[in-house]
Amino acid sequence: MITPEQLQQLIADVEQEDPIDFADIPYDENELRALVANHLCEMARAMESFSEEDRHLCLLAVAAKLVLENLVLHVQLLREHPLPPEHSAKLLLDQLKRKKD
Repeated sequence: MITPEQLQQLIADVEQEDPIDFADIPYDENELRALVANHLCEMARAMESFSEEDRHLCLLAVAAKLVLENLVLHVQLLREHPLPPEHSAKLLLDQLKRKKD
């Protein structure tokens, strides 16, 4: 099983392709990665007794919830800090819907 340190490094590696804007939050980026990595490794250990299918379903549900939460937070930010009309939240959501179809 992956260690928290390995997962933390994997997170940092993925960020090379898709950086996270930590802006000016008052927390160390590496400490946040470590916190997330530790939490996810604890979740994985708690699922060791699950069947492989149940583990995959649980991890997929967790990922889906996080992506949805991220989308909602982005839409809220876009509503609070409007962008030019060609980058509106509604336009972005409509584009996502079209990709699905």
